[in-house]
Amino acid sequence: MSHGVDEVAEGTGGSQTPAAAAEPTSSESVFSGPYRALTLGVILSVSMVAFESLGVATVLPDIARKLDGLGAYGWGLSALMLANIIGTVLGGRSADRSGPWRPMAVGLAVFAVGCAVAGAATSWPLFLLGRFTQGLGVGAVMAMAYTVIGLAYPEHLRARMFALLSSAWTIPSLIGPVVAGTLSDLTDWRAVFLLMLPLIAIAAVLTLPGLAKLSRSRSTAGTADAGTPAPAALPWWKSPLANAVVLTVGTGLLLQALLLKNIPLLVVLALLGVAIAVPALRQVTPEGTLSARAGLGAGIVIRGLLCGVYFGSEAFLPLGLQELRGSSATEAGLGLSAGAITWVLGSAWQAKRDGGSKGGRTGGVALGFVVLLVGVAVMALAILTESVPAWIAVLGWAIGGIGMGVAFNAATTDTLEQAPAERQGEVSGALQLAQTLATGLIAGLGGAAIAIAQHYDATTRTALFGVFALTGALALIGVLLSRRLRPASPAR
Repeated sequence: MSHGVDEVAEGTGGSQTPAAAAEPTSSESVFSGPYRALTLGVILSVSMVAFESLGVATVLPDIARKLDGLGAYGWGLSALMLANIIGTVLGGRSADRSGPWRPMAVGLAVFAVGCAVAGAATSWPLFLLGRFTQGLGVGAVMAMAYTVIGLAYPEHLRARMFALLSSAWTIPSLIGPVVAGTLSDLTDWRAVFLLMLPLIAIAAVLTLPGLAKLSRSRSTAGTADAGTPAPAALPWWKSPLANAVVLTVGTGLLLQALLLKNIPLLVVLALLGVAIAVPALRQVTPEGTLSARAGLGAGIVIRGLLCGVYFGSEAFLPLGLQELRGSSATEAGLGLSAGAITWVLGSAWQAKRDGGSKGGRTGGVALGFVVLLVGVAVMALAILTESVPAWIAVLGWAIGGIGMGVAFNAATTDTLEQAPAERQGEVSGALQLAQTLATGLIAGLGGAAIAIAQHYDATTRTALFGVFALTGALALIGVLLSRRLRPASPAR
């Protein structure tokens, strides 16, 4: 699941089509004639990504058991998240060159191919190939879904579209895990992937015709501006795409190294992965991010910590309930739904109490981390302790969702508020990168913990204890770091 991606494209609205420049009319809405099909298509695109994300998280333990992939469980999530980084960068660069039609069309097609490969997989490596392919498509689709708002809609309708796309996660959050769990229990886990194919086709039919008009409009504008010299291009090895690929490769190498039983080789490859990934990460994030400098840098790191704690813990909730407590996939899916619902409630509460004050948002982030930590602790206790009813884990994750909603809202609002207008796109992209990278990294580390437990005859219970201890420690770091959300003195 990838809440909060609506911030990514808020800085992309500078280029307007004639429609975007039109004067507002009293009856005009995002569902008016010129926008209706595009609005429905974009909302469906986001909703199907949300449904797939939550659905696969629910049935992943069953897939890993049947395809003998429990020893590399974390890759079932990390493969998609790491590929997402590349897909997002590729989609954005393609849209800048030729408009959004091509990256959206290719993204939907690649997503469909990934779903088909994963759904038909007869081995864990082939399933992971499908997940990686899905991630490339998801990155492009999500990037275009938000970029399109700045290109196709007039300014007075954009806030409404951002709100609609944010709410597009709500229904999948409610029904996605339950539907996926029920399909897996009654039929087969492959049905979750096959169900996506007709939804992708409908989204393409609704969305692509409108985007083709946008692309032609941008092409005409580009011809008119042909006399304007283009800025000097960076060497290919310094481009955002190159750095995104290097970051993905380095992180993937680190996660794969942690699955090895040969300790010397593990250490060498893990260090090599870190050495490759860190310089690339420095290049694709604003200055001060890696040191969590007070202000923008700390805000981006806080986003990464929040998502590492929330999504890193959530990734192993279905596995813990099914493997250790004997719950069905449907029952495990209720935990994911509970966290998603209370996330919305926590975010709404924070929005109401937000007065734009430094203390209000900084305190909201600290409070959110504390509540999230309590949720992780309660969930972990119910999963790891036989004497505690399993349903308490669902309650625990409902508590965690409240904390996530409060902190995520406060941190994102304050970070973007500090970004100058000309850096909104850069900071928004860095926030999304932190979210994606942290989710994939913690999921991979958790999967490595399970693999290490298997290598040394330990139990899954021990491995999951390590996972929840790690995410709990990250929450504590987040509490301490929250005071750095804004610099001590006014930004110059």
